[in-house]
Amino acid sequence: MGFFFFTSRAAARFLEGIGRPGVSTAALLLTAASGGGLVAYADSAAESASESSQNAPKKKVLVLGTGWAGTTFLKNLDCSRYEVKVISPRNYFAFTPLLPSVTCGTVEPRSIVEPIRRMFEKKNKEVTFYEAECFKIDASKKTVHCRSAVGTNFDGNGDFMLDYDYLVVALGATVNTFNTPGVLEHCYFLKEVEDAQKIRRSVIDCFEKASLPNISEEEKRKTLHFVIIGGGPTGVEFAAELHDFIVEDLVKLYPAIQEFVKITIIQSGEHILNMFDKRIAAFAEEKFRRDGIEVDTGFRVVKVSDDLITMKSKSVGEVSVPYGMAVWSAGIGTRPVIMDFMHQIGQANRRALATNEWLRVRECDGVYAIGDCATASQRKIMDDISMIFKMADKNNSGTLTLKEINDVLEDICIRYPQVELYMKSMHMRDITDLIKGAIGDSHKESMVVDIEEFKKSLCHVDSQVKSAPATAQVAAQQGYYLADCFNKMEERKEHPEGPLRMTGGSGRHYFRPFRYKHLGQFAPLGGEQVAAELPGDWVSMGHSTQWLWYSVYASKQVSWRTRMLVVSDWTRRFVFGRDSSRI
Repeated sequence: MGFFFFTSRAAARFLEGIGRPGVSTAALLLTAASGGGLVAYADSAAESASESSQNAPKKKVLVLGTGWAGTTFLKNLDCSRYEVKVISPRNYFAFTPLLPSVTCGTVEPRSIVEPIRRMFEKKNKEVTFYEAECFKIDASKKTVHCRSAVGTNFDGNGDFMLDYDYLVVALGATVNTFNTPGVLEHCYFLKEVEDAQKIRRSVIDCFEKASLPNISEEEKRKTLHFVIIGGGPTGVEFAAELHDFIVEDLVKLYPAIQEFVKITIIQSGEHILNMFDKRIAAFAEEKFRRDGIEVDTGFRVVKVSDDLITMKSKSVGEVSVPYGMAVWSAGIGTRPVIMDFMHQIGQANRRALATNEWLRVRECDGVYAIGDCATASQRKIMDDISMIFKMADKNNSGTLTLKEINDVLEDICIRYPQVELYMKSMHMRDITDLIKGAIGDSHKESMVVDIEEFKKSLCHVDSQVKSAPATAQVAAQQGYYLADCFNKMEERKEHPEGPLRMTGGSGRHYFRPFRYKHLGQFAPLGGEQVAAELPGDWVSMGHSTQWLWYSVYASKQVSWRTRMLVVSDWTRRFVFGRDSSRI
C-alpha cells in the first residue's frame, strides 16, 4: 500500500486528475509535489522485501567439540549471522600444552580450563551449548545423534537429535595404541585434564608404596621405575616435568628411597623429538643423559603387562623391563564416531577425515572438519597441469610465453602453494628459473614452452606437498580461518577473493585456500631450560628460552582469569615448591 501526504492545494490537484484518461498516478504525484505538496510514498514491495529479509530464518551452524579448533572457531564467528549450537562432552576449554605441568603440580588443573558458557557470556555471543557426546553423524539427512552425559529424557536413554545447515566437526583425536596388547589396561595417557590428574595421583602412590617397611629393594626399584613410551613433545615434556618434580621436591620428602628412582623414555625412532631440528634433538638427548633420564631409541613396545613392558629392537631383540608406572604418548588415533562417519562417506581406509583446501569434507555439502580429526589434502599440480596450460594459453597457440605464465602465476601459487615452496627450496628467484630447467638457458624474451616442457618444469613441484601436523597451533589457525570464511560468506559470493578455478567451473573460488603458517614450537626440557624452533630456521636452547616460553604460554591463555592463575601457579612453585598431597 502507498501513503501520500499533501497540502490542501496539492490534494485538490491530485483529486482533479483522478479519472482523466491518459493521466497516470505517477504524473499526478509529480504534479502534486510541484504545487508545494510534500510527498511521502513507501513502496509496498520494498517494505515486504525488507520485512522478509529481517524475518528470514538464520542458517543453523552446529559445532562438535570444544577443543582448540572448535573454541577458536566459536570465538571468531559472528554469531549474529547464524543460529549456533555446540555439542561437547566437556563444558570447558583446556589449554592442553600445559597438561604435562599439571601431572606434577607445577600448574593446577583449574588454572588451564575456561568454562565454555563463560567465554560466550563475556563476548555476548548467542550460542546454545549442550553437554553431550555425538555418537553418529548422518550427512544425508543433515542430522547428528547425541547422548547426554548428564540426565536423561522421558525415554530414559538421554539420546536426542539435532539438525543443521552447516556442520563443523572439531572432535579432536584419541590415543593410538597400535593394537599393542595391554596398553589400554595398564598404561596412563595424557590427552585430557582427567588424565593428568590420574598421573599425578599415581606418582605419589608409587612413592608412598615404595616407602612401606615391608617392600624389598627389588620391589622398590620396580615401583619407582617410571616409563614414558613415545619420544615426541608430550612424552619428553612429561619426562622433564617428572624429573624436576622428583629432584626439586620429592627427594626432600622421601630421602630414603631416592636412589631407587629411574625414568626411562622408549622411542621407536632413532632420536627423540624427531619432528624438531636435529640440533634440538641432540641437545635434549645430551641433557637427559646428564640428568640421569634413560633414553632407549630404536625400541618398539610389543606388550604391556601389569608389571612388565616388553619391547623389541633390531639389534638387541626382545627385552622385558619391570616398571611401576607407564605413560603412553606414542601417537593419536581416530574417534569411533569419526570412523563411522568415514565409512558412510567412502573414506573408510583413512585415519582422519579428508578435507579439501577450504576445510570442507570431501563429497559432503555443508560439512567442515578442523583440528586433529581431519587432514586437509593439498591438490597436486600435476593432476591439473593440462587444464592450467589450457587456461593460460589464451590465444590457443599450443605454447605459452613467459608473459602468459606470469599472468596466471599468482593464481597458481595461491591454489598450489607447493610451487612457491619448491622454488624457495631450490633457491630460484622467479618462474623463469623454474622454466629454464626444462628448456635450457633460452633468452627471457623468447622463452616459449609447449605442454610437455611445461609438465617437465613442474614435475618435481609436488614433492613439497606436506600435511600439517596434528598440533594445537594448526587447529587454532584452522578455526580462525573457517570462522572468517563464515563471516564473509555472503559478501564473497558477490565479490570472490580466491584463485581462478582451474577445474570444475569458471570464475574464481570464493575464498583463498587455507594455508598453515608455522609460528614455531617449544620443547621444555626441565631444569628451567627450553628448546625453541622458530621461523627463519632460528633455534634457541637454554635458560633464556625458558622465559620466552613463559611469556608465550601466558599470552596464549584464553582469558585474563586463566592467565593470572597460571602465572600465580608458576610463582607459587618458585616460592613454595610443588604440592605432593594425594587428592
